[in-house]
Amino acid sequence: MSTWLRNVRLEIGETTYEDGSIQTRTDLFHIRVAKEGVIQTIIPATEDISETDAIDMEGKLALPAFKEMHNHLDKTYLSLGWRACRPVKSLSERLALEAAELEELAETVEQRASAMIELHLRNGVNHIRTHVNIDPFIRLRNLEGVKKALKAYQQYLTYEIVAFPQHGLLPHEEMPDLLRQALESGATILGGLDPAGIDKDIEKSLQVTMDIAKEYNVDVDMHLHDRGQVGFYTMDKWLDMVKEQDYKGTTAFSHAFGLSNLTPHMQKRFAKKLAEHNVEIMSTIPISINSQLIPIDILRGEGVQVALGCDGFFDSWSPFVPGDVLEKVHNFCDYTGKSSERSLRESLCLITQGVTPLNGEGEQVWPMVGDDASFVFVDASCSAEAVARLPKKRLLMHKGKLFKQK
Repeated sequence: MSTWLRNVRLEIGETTYEDGSIQTRTDLFHIRVAKEGVIQTIIPATEDISETDAIDMEGKLALPAFKEMHNHLDKTYLSLGWRACRPVKSLSERLALEAAELEELAETVEQRASAMIELHLRNGVNHIRTHVNIDPFIRLRNLEGVKKALKAYQQYLTYEIVAFPQHGLLPHEEMPDLLRQALESGATILGGLDPAGIDKDIEKSLQVTMDIAKEYNVDVDMHLHDRGQVGFYTMDKWLDMVKEQDYKGTTAFSHAFGLSNLTPHMQKRFAKKLAEHNVEIMSTIPISINSQLIPIDILRGEGVQVALGCDGFFDSWSPFVPGDVLEKVHNFCDYTGKSSERSLRESLCLITQGVTPLNGEGEQVWPMVGDDASFVFVDASCSAEAVARLPKKRLLMHKGKLFKQK
């Protein structure tokens, strides 16, 4: 049985004024959603529909549902009450503290992951890529709990699970086999972590990762925090290996801080190589403006797909971050001086896997009949306002199903 959504505000174009300013144009529409969860009909709201059970959206703006592309569902303290972080002097110290509490936290992983999932759903997210710790301390226990949590919400979202060697791939000899077990037990992507900073052997770490990825025919998503020449060399070496060893999967570099200190000329040159290898960059946008951003605009200008995520939050790494991917876009625009109608509007693509209501010429390209009926409904006049002012009340629809908090 189909469902009508009444009085949905959609962006339909833009108006350019004599002074060069731009205003996004919107109008109201009725949208019929087929029982399969796809858009069946879009008609102007001036036309009458007789269905008495239609859902009145009361002029709320429809945006494409958001995608959280770098997250750690298993790490959060959500649902456990307040805990501050213990200060450390190095990444190795932080990892040691995390390892010390893994056994305790494993008991509540499904509960904590569910709390984080609900927060994302309330914020308009209908897809989560989550990294899950696979380690020699609790082995696959976090994976099992996260899988249960995600399954409970599968009517409202899709997801990917990255088998993540948070405590290193090479320091613990059982890790390669544990990652294999994870890929056989529900993980869908192979993770990696700082082949230089953590594994202390770039070539060996990358080769072991390559071997496992090819063995299971899976994509790879690497956390790369190493900065400077070391971080850049790691990425460049992996891309050379991809070509030399005929790796068929796709690659994502999360954080990719090794891009930040390159000259603009080198950033642009390497961005072309990333695009040629179909590499996606997953950025979390620094919380502090004092942390240098990677060159997202240069990357996108060369055709590199860039996506944002909230990373871990309310955990042993950080007591901050509200867990809102839309705020990540807001911060990116703030840090990089984007304040015009078009630049704000186009930046929404960073959390929608490239989908925006209007294209670069201001022409409507979403939603269309046949698209999934997946929306975020907000009180805003246009997407630029949503990015700038972060409306708090949001309603998610995933393939025709409205999310209702438990």
